[in-house]
Amino acid sequence: MSNPLWTSIDNRSRIGWWLFVLALGVAAAFIAYSFVGMLVLGIFGYYATRPIYRRLSSLTDSDGVVAGLTLVIVLLPVVLLAFYAGIHVVQQAQQLLGSTSGVPIPGNVLDALSNEQRQTLLSAVRNPRQFVTNPGQLLQTGMKVASGLIGGILIVGLSLTLSYFLLKNDDDIEDGLAQLFGGRETTAHAYATAVDEDLESVFFGNFLFVIVMSLIAVVTYSGTNLFAPRELHVPMVFVLGLLTGVASLIPIVVGKLIYLPVVGYLGLQAMSSGGNHFGFVGGVLIVYFLVLDILPQTFIQPYMTGRQLDMVVMMFAYLLGPVLFGWYGFFLLPILFILMLESIRIVLPQLLHGEPLTPTVSMGASIGTNPGTVSENAPPDNGNAATGDDND
Repeated sequence: MSNPLWTSIDNRSRIGWWLFVLALGVAAAFIAYSFVGMLVLGIFGYYATRPIYRRLSSLTDSDGVVAGLTLVIVLLPVVLLAFYAGIHVVQQAQQLLGSTSGVPIPGNVLDALSNEQRQTLLSAVRNPRQFVTNPGQLLQTGMKVASGLIGGILIVGLSLTLSYFLLKNDDDIEDGLAQLFGGRETTAHAYATAVDEDLESVFFGNFLFVIVMSLIAVVTYSGTNLFAPRELHVPMVFVLGLLTGVASLIPIVVGKLIYLPVVGYLGLQAMSSGGNHFGFVGGVLIVYFLVLDILPQTFIQPYMTGRQLDMVVMMFAYLLGPVLFGWYGFFLLPILFILMLESIRIVLPQLLHGEPLTPTVSMGASIGTNPGTVSENAPPDNGNAATGDDND
Protein backbone atom coordinates (compact mmCIF):
# COMPACT_ATOMS: atom_id res chain seq x y z
CA MET A 1 0.00 0.00 0.00
CA SER A 2 1.48 3.32 -1.09
CA ASN A 3 2.11 6.15 1.36
CA PRO A 4 -0.19 9.13 0.58
CA LEU A 5 2.54 11.54 1.68
CA TRP A 6 5.09 10.16 -0.76
CA THR A 7 2.44 10.04 -3.51
CA SER A 8 1.70 13.73 -2.97
CA ILE A 9 5.41 14.61 -3.01
CA ASP A 10 5.91 12.58 -6.19
CA ASN A 11 2.99 14.31 -7.92
CA ARG A 12 4.34 17.76 -7.02
CA SER A 13 7.75 16.69 -8.26
CA ARG A 14 6.32 15.50 -11.57
CA ILE A 15 4.39 18.74 -12.00
CA GLY A 16 7.57 20.71 -11.36
CA TRP A 17 9.49 18.64 -13.90
CA TRP A 18 6.72 19.06 -16.48
CA LEU A 19 6.82 22.83 -16.01
CA PHE A 20 10.61 22.79 -16.35
CA VAL A 21 10.47 20.65 -19.51
CA LEU A 22 7.78 22.89 -21.01
CA ALA A 23 9.92 25.95 -20.29
CA LEU A 24 12.85 24.30 -22.04
CA GLY A 25 10.54 23.41 -24.93
CA VAL A 26 9.50 27.06 -25.27
CA ALA A 27 13.17 28.09 -25.24
CA ALA A 28 13.98 25.47 -27.89
CA ALA A 29 11.07 26.67 -30.05
CA PHE A 30 12.32 30.26 -29.78
CA ILE A 31 15.84 29.24 -30.78
CA ALA A 32 14.51 27.22 -33.71
CA TYR A 33 12.36 30.17 -34.82
CA SER A 34 15.32 32.55 -34.58
CA PHE A 35 17.53 30.32 -36.74
CA VAL A 36 14.86 28.62 -38.83
CA GLY A 37 16.74 29.22 -42.10
CA MET A 38 19.86 27.47 -40.86
CA LEU A 39 17.76 24.68 -39.34
CA VAL A 40 15.71 23.77 -42.41
CA LEU A 41 18.75 24.07 -44.69
CA GLY A 42 20.63 21.63 -42.46
CA ILE A 43 17.67 19.23 -42.44
CA PHE A 44 17.51 19.42 -46.23
CA GLY A 45 21.23 18.65 -46.44
CA TYR A 46 20.76 15.65 -44.16
CA TYR A 47 17.89 14.07 -46.08
CA ALA A 48 19.34 14.94 -49.49
CA THR A 49 22.59 13.10 -48.70
CA ARG A 50 21.47 10.31 -46.34
CA PRO A 51 21.12 7.62 -49.04
CA ILE A 52 24.64 8.46 -50.22
CA TYR A 53 25.90 8.35 -46.63
CA ARG A 54 24.44 4.88 -46.19
CA ARG A 55 26.11 3.69 -49.37
CA LEU A 56 29.47 5.04 -48.22
CA SER A 57 29.06 3.44 -44.78
CA SER A 58 30.36 0.18 -46.24
CA LEU A 59 33.80 1.78 -46.68
CA THR A 60 34.54 2.29 -42.99
CA ASP A 61 33.00 1.79 -39.55
CA SER A 62 33.63 5.41 -38.51
CA ASP A 63 30.38 7.36 -38.72
CA GLY A 64 32.23 10.67 -38.45
CA VAL A 65 34.53 9.88 -41.37
CA VAL A 66 31.62 8.75 -43.56
CA ALA A 67 29.54 11.82 -42.68
CA GLY A 68 32.44 14.16 -43.45
CA LEU A 69 33.20 12.34 -46.68
CA THR A 70 29.56 12.60 -47.74
CA LEU A 71 29.46 16.36 -47.21
CA VAL A 72 32.81 16.91 -48.94
CA ILE A 73 31.77 14.83 -51.97
CA VAL A 74 28.18 16.06 -52.29
CA LEU A 75 27.18 19.24 -50.45
CA LEU A 76 30.41 21.24 -50.45
CA PRO A 77 30.75 21.22 -54.27
CA VAL A 78 27.10 22.26 -54.56
CA VAL A 79 27.66 25.22 -52.24
CA LEU A 80 30.76 26.29 -54.15
CA LEU A 81 28.94 25.99 -57.48
CA ALA A 82 26.07 28.07 -56.12
CA PHE A 83 28.50 30.84 -55.07
CA TYR A 84 30.18 30.63 -58.47
CA ALA A 85 26.84 30.95 -60.25
CA GLY A 86 25.83 33.86 -58.05
CA ILE A 87 29.04 35.75 -58.79
CA HIS A 88 28.56 35.30 -62.54
CA VAL A 89 24.95 36.47 -62.36
CA VAL A 90 26.00 39.63 -60.51
CA GLN A 91 28.83 40.27 -62.96
CA GLN A 92 26.46 40.00 -65.91
CA ALA A 93 24.00 42.31 -64.17
CA GLN A 94 26.77 44.82 -63.60
CA GLN A 95 27.65 44.75 -67.29
CA LEU A 96 24.02 45.26 -68.29
CA LEU A 97 23.74 48.19 -65.88
CA GLY A 98 26.89 49.75 -67.28
CA SER A 99 29.08 49.16 -64.25
CA THR A 100 32.77 49.55 -65.03
CA SER A 101 33.94 47.68 -61.98
CA GLY A 102 34.75 44.03 -62.09
CA VAL A 103 34.04 43.52 -58.40
CA PRO A 104 31.03 41.25 -57.83
CA ILE A 105 28.68 42.55 -55.15
CA PRO A 106 26.05 39.99 -54.04
CA GLY A 107 22.56 41.30 -54.69
CA ASN A 108 21.07 40.03 -51.44
CA VAL A 109 23.66 42.07 -49.54
CA LEU A 110 22.79 45.22 -51.52
CA ASP A 111 19.13 44.68 -50.78
CA ALA A 112 19.91 44.85 -47.07
CA LEU A 113 21.31 48.37 -47.50
CA SER A 114 19.44 51.63 -47.66
CA ASN A 115 19.36 53.52 -50.97
CA GLU A 116 21.90 56.03 -49.67
CA GLN A 117 24.27 53.29 -48.47
CA ARG A 118 23.86 51.36 -51.71
CA GLN A 119 24.69 54.37 -53.84
CA THR A 120 27.66 55.20 -51.62
CA LEU A 121 29.05 51.69 -51.96
CA LEU A 122 28.57 51.49 -55.73
CA SER A 123 30.06 54.95 -56.17
CA ALA A 124 33.08 53.98 -54.08
CA VAL A 125 33.60 50.80 -56.10
CA ARG A 126 33.59 52.81 -59.33
CA ASN A 127 35.74 55.64 -57.88
CA PRO A 128 37.89 54.42 -54.96
CA ARG A 129 39.55 57.86 -54.58
CA GLN A 130 36.50 59.22 -52.82
CA PHE A 131 37.35 57.02 -49.84
CA VAL A 132 39.81 59.76 -48.89
CA THR A 133 37.12 62.46 -48.86
CA ASN A 134 34.33 60.42 -47.21
CA PRO A 135 35.88 57.56 -45.25
CA GLY A 136 33.32 57.42 -42.41
CA GLN A 137 30.20 56.69 -44.45
CA LEU A 138 32.05 54.33 -46.77
CA LEU A 139 33.49 52.43 -43.81
CA GLN A 140 30.04 52.09 -42.25
CA THR A 141 28.59 50.78 -45.50
CA GLY A 142 31.50 48.41 -45.97
CA MET A 143 31.05 47.02 -42.47
CA LYS A 144 27.39 46.35 -43.15
CA VAL A 145 28.22 44.57 -46.43
CA ALA A 146 30.90 42.52 -44.67
CA SER A 147 28.41 41.67 -41.92
CA GLY A 148 25.90 40.45 -44.52
CA LEU A 149 28.53 38.33 -46.24
CA ILE A 150 29.77 36.85 -42.97
CA GLY A 151 26.18 36.16 -41.90
CA GLY A 152 25.44 34.29 -45.12
CA ILE A 153 28.64 32.24 -44.87
CA LEU A 154 27.88 31.51 -41.21
CA ILE A 155 24.38 30.22 -42.04
CA VAL A 156 25.76 27.91 -44.73
CA GLY A 157 28.57 26.71 -42.47
CA LEU A 158 26.25 25.99 -39.54
CA SER A 159 23.80 24.22 -41.88
CA LEU A 160 26.59 21.95 -43.12
CA THR A 161 27.60 21.31 -39.52
CA LEU A 162 24.01 20.39 -38.62
CA SER A 163 23.82 18.03 -41.60
CA TYR A 164 27.10 16.45 -40.49
CA PHE A 165 25.79 15.99 -36.93
CA LEU A 166 22.55 14.37 -38.12
CA LEU A 167 24.39 12.03 -40.48
CA LYS A 168 26.97 11.03 -37.89
CA ASN A 169 24.41 10.36 -35.15
CA ASP A 170 21.64 9.00 -37.36
CA ASP A 171 21.39 5.59 -35.66
CA ASP A 172 21.64 7.00 -32.13
CA ILE A 173 18.90 9.55 -32.84
CA GLU A 174 16.65 6.82 -34.25
CA ASP A 175 17.17 4.58 -31.21
CA GLY A 176 16.62 7.50 -28.84
CA LEU A 177 13.35 8.46 -30.51
CA ALA A 178 12.16 4.86 -30.47
CA GLN A 179 12.77 4.75 -26.73
CA LEU A 180 11.13 8.15 -26.21
CA PHE A 181 8.04 7.07 -28.16
CA GLY A 182 7.72 3.86 -26.15
CA GLY A 183 8.85 1.39 -28.80
CA ARG A 184 8.78 0.81 -32.53
CA GLU A 185 5.20 -0.45 -32.54
CA THR A 186 3.64 2.78 -31.27
CA THR A 187 1.62 5.28 -33.27
CA ALA A 188 4.11 8.06 -32.55
CA HIS A 189 6.99 5.99 -33.94
CA ALA A 190 4.96 5.02 -37.01
CA TYR A 191 4.16 8.69 -37.65
CA ALA A 192 7.81 9.72 -37.23
CA THR A 193 8.92 6.88 -39.54
CA ALA A 194 6.49 7.92 -42.28
CA VAL A 195 7.59 11.57 -42.04
CA ASP A 196 11.26 10.54 -42.06
CA GLU A 197 10.92 8.38 -45.18
CA ASP A 198 8.81 10.97 -47.01
CA LEU A 199 11.36 13.71 -46.36
CA GLU A 200 14.16 11.51 -47.68
CA SER A 201 12.12 10.58 -50.74
CA VAL A 202 11.32 14.20 -51.56
CA PHE A 203 14.63 15.89 -50.77
CA PHE A 204 16.98 13.23 -52.10
CA GLY A 205 14.88 12.74 -55.22
CA ASN A 206 14.74 16.47 -55.86
CA PHE A 207 18.45 16.92 -55.18
CA LEU A 208 19.32 14.14 -57.63
CA PHE A 209 16.86 15.49 -60.18
CA VAL A 210 18.33 19.01 -60.05
CA ILE A 211 21.85 17.65 -60.61
CA VAL A 212 20.79 15.51 -63.57
CA MET A 213 18.75 18.27 -65.21
CA SER A 214 21.52 20.83 -64.64
CA LEU A 215 24.00 18.58 -66.45
CA ILE A 216 21.55 17.98 -69.30
CA ALA A 217 20.85 21.72 -69.59
CA VAL A 218 24.57 22.62 -69.58
CA VAL A 219 25.21 20.09 -72.35
CA THR A 220 22.21 21.40 -74.32
CA TYR A 221 23.25 25.05 -74.08
CA SER A 222 26.86 24.14 -74.89
CA GLY A 223 25.64 22.23 -77.94
CA THR A 224 23.71 25.31 -79.01
CA ASN A 225 26.89 27.38 -78.96
CA LEU A 226 28.76 24.63 -80.78
CA PHE A 227 26.36 24.55 -83.75
CA ALA A 228 25.14 28.15 -83.66
CA PRO A 229 26.09 30.68 -86.34
CA ARG A 230 28.85 33.07 -85.39
CA GLU A 231 26.42 35.90 -84.57
CA LEU A 232 24.44 33.78 -82.07
CA HIS A 233 25.54 32.43 -78.71
CA VAL A 234 24.10 31.49 -75.30
CA PRO A 235 25.80 33.42 -72.47
CA MET A 236 26.59 32.02 -69.02
CA VAL A 237 26.06 28.41 -70.09
CA PHE A 238 26.92 26.93 -66.72
CA VAL A 239 24.82 29.39 -64.71
CA LEU A 240 21.80 29.01 -67.01
CA GLY A 241 22.16 25.23 -66.82
CA LEU A 242 22.11 25.33 -63.02
CA LEU A 243 19.08 27.63 -62.99
CA THR A 244 17.30 25.36 -65.47
CA GLY A 245 17.91 22.40 -63.18
CA VAL A 246 16.41 24.24 -60.21
CA ALA A 247 13.44 25.50 -62.24
CA SER A 248 12.78 21.95 -63.45
CA LEU A 249 11.66 21.06 -59.91
CA ILE A 250 8.36 22.84 -60.53
CA PRO A 251 6.00 20.57 -62.49
CA ILE A 252 4.51 21.97 -65.71
CA VAL A 253 6.87 24.97 -65.50
CA VAL A 254 10.07 22.85 -65.62
CA GLY A 255 12.71 24.54 -67.79
CA LYS A 256 10.40 27.03 -69.53
CA LEU A 257 11.27 29.67 -66.96
CA ILE A 258 14.87 29.68 -68.23
CA TYR A 259 15.02 28.31 -71.76
CA LEU A 260 12.26 30.54 -73.20
CA PRO A 261 14.17 33.73 -72.31
CA VAL A 262 17.28 32.09 -73.79
CA VAL A 263 15.43 31.48 -77.04
CA GLY A 264 14.15 35.06 -76.96
CA TYR A 265 17.71 36.29 -76.50
CA LEU A 266 18.84 34.22 -79.49
CA GLY A 267 15.95 35.69 -81.47
CA LEU A 268 17.11 39.22 -80.68
CA GLN A 269 20.63 38.29 -81.78
CA ALA A 270 19.23 36.86 -85.02
CA MET A 271 17.23 40.02 -85.62
CA SER A 272 20.22 42.28 -85.04
CA SER A 273 22.32 40.20 -87.44
CA GLY A 274 19.91 40.71 -90.32
CA GLY A 275 17.24 38.10 -89.64
CA ASN A 276 19.00 35.29 -91.48
CA HIS A 277 19.07 32.82 -88.60
CA PHE A 278 15.46 32.58 -87.45
CA GLY A 279 15.32 29.00 -88.73
CA PHE A 280 18.12 28.04 -86.37
CA VAL A 281 16.34 29.76 -83.48
CA GLY A 282 13.16 27.81 -84.28
CA GLY A 283 15.11 24.55 -84.33
CA VAL A 284 16.68 25.44 -80.97
CA LEU A 285 13.21 26.04 -79.51
CA ILE A 286 12.07 22.57 -80.63
CA VAL A 287 15.18 20.92 -79.18
CA TYR A 288 14.80 22.78 -75.89
CA PHE A 289 11.13 21.80 -75.70
CA LEU A 290 11.95 18.13 -76.20
CA VAL A 291 15.07 17.93 -74.02
CA LEU A 292 14.32 20.45 -71.25
CA ASP A 293 10.53 20.09 -71.10
CA ILE A 294 9.16 16.77 -72.36
CA LEU A 295 12.12 14.64 -71.22
CA PRO A 296 12.06 15.70 -67.54
CA GLN A 297 8.26 15.68 -67.21
CA THR A 298 7.72 12.36 -68.97
CA PHE A 299 10.69 10.25 -67.89
CA ILE A 300 13.21 11.75 -65.47
CA GLN A 301 11.03 13.47 -62.87
CA PRO A 302 8.51 10.64 -62.32
CA TYR A 303 11.35 8.15 -61.97
CA MET A 304 13.43 10.19 -59.49
CA THR A 305 10.93 12.23 -57.47
CA GLY A 306 7.67 10.33 -57.71
CA ARG A 307 8.49 7.33 -55.57
CA GLN A 308 6.06 8.15 -52.76
CA LEU A 309 4.58 11.63 -53.12
CA ASP A 310 2.96 13.19 -56.17
CA MET A 311 5.13 16.14 -57.20
CA VAL A 312 2.10 18.02 -58.51
CA VAL A 313 0.89 18.09 -54.91
CA MET A 314 4.32 19.15 -53.66
CA MET A 315 4.37 21.93 -56.26
CA PHE A 316 2.17 24.09 -54.03
CA ALA A 317 4.63 23.72 -51.15
CA TYR A 318 7.58 24.76 -53.33
CA LEU A 319 5.75 27.72 -54.89
CA LEU A 320 4.07 29.08 -51.76
CA GLY A 321 6.95 28.46 -49.35
CA PRO A 322 9.17 31.37 -50.47
CA VAL A 323 6.11 33.63 -50.70
CA LEU A 324 5.10 32.91 -47.09
CA PHE A 325 8.45 32.61 -45.32
CA GLY A 326 11.20 33.92 -47.61
CA TRP A 327 14.05 31.95 -49.15
CA TYR A 328 14.01 29.22 -46.50
CA GLY A 329 10.32 28.60 -47.17
CA PHE A 330 11.45 26.54 -50.17
CA PHE A 331 12.58 23.93 -47.63
CA LEU A 332 10.30 24.72 -44.67
CA LEU A 333 6.88 24.45 -46.30
CA PRO A 334 7.52 20.97 -47.82
CA ILE A 335 8.52 19.81 -44.31
CA LEU A 336 5.33 21.26 -42.82
CA PHE A 337 3.29 19.81 -45.68
CA ILE A 338 4.63 16.29 -45.02
CA LEU A 339 4.02 16.67 -41.27
CA MET A 340 0.39 17.59 -41.97
CA LEU A 341 -0.06 14.90 -44.62
CA GLU A 342 1.14 12.06 -42.39
CA SER A 343 -0.95 13.25 -39.45
CA ILE A 344 -4.02 13.05 -41.71
CA ARG A 345 -3.09 9.59 -43.00
CA ILE A 346 -2.16 7.96 -39.67
CA VAL A 347 -3.70 9.85 -36.74
CA LEU A 348 -6.63 12.08 -37.70
CA PRO A 349 -9.22 9.45 -38.80
CA GLN A 350 -8.85 7.55 -35.53
CA LEU A 351 -9.10 10.76 -33.49
CA LEU A 352 -12.27 11.83 -35.31
CA HIS A 353 -13.92 8.42 -34.89
CA GLY A 354 -12.91 8.05 -31.26
CA GLU A 355 -11.01 4.84 -32.00
CA PRO A 356 -7.78 3.66 -30.32
CA LEU A 357 -4.66 4.96 -32.02
CA THR A 358 -2.79 2.35 -34.04
CA PRO A 359 0.52 2.49 -35.96
CA THR A 360 -1.20 1.83 -39.28
CA VAL A 361 -2.20 4.01 -42.21
CA SER A 362 -5.92 4.78 -41.97
CA MET A 363 -6.35 6.52 -45.33
CA GLY A 364 -4.38 7.45 -48.45
CA ALA A 365 -2.22 4.33 -48.39
CA SER A 366 -0.87 5.03 -51.88
CA ILE A 367 0.17 8.64 -51.22
CA GLY A 368 3.03 8.44 -48.75
CA THR A 369 5.16 5.94 -46.87
CA ASN A 370 3.74 2.82 -45.26
CA PRO A 371 5.48 2.78 -41.86
CA GLY A 372 4.74 -0.91 -41.41
CA THR A 373 6.89 -1.75 -44.42
CA VAL A 374 9.76 0.34 -43.07
CA SER A 375 9.56 -1.16 -39.58
CA GLU A 376 9.91 -4.66 -41.01
CA ASN A 377 13.49 -3.77 -41.97
CA ALA A 378 14.28 -2.21 -38.59
CA PRO A 379 16.38 -4.04 -35.99
CA PRO A 380 14.42 -6.01 -33.37
CA ASP A 381 13.28 -3.99 -30.39
CA ASN A 382 13.59 -6.75 -27.76
CA GLY A 383 11.42 -4.66 -25.48
CA ASN A 384 14.23 -2.27 -24.51
CA ALA A 385 12.70 0.78 -26.13
CA ALA A 386 9.38 0.22 -24.46
CA THR A 387 10.66 -0.45 -20.98
CA GLY A 388 13.90 1.52 -20.92
CA ASP A 389 15.83 -1.54 -19.64
CA ASP A 390 19.57 -1.55 -20.21
CA ASN A 391 19.98 -5.26 -19.48
CA ASP A 392 22.75 -4.54 -17.05
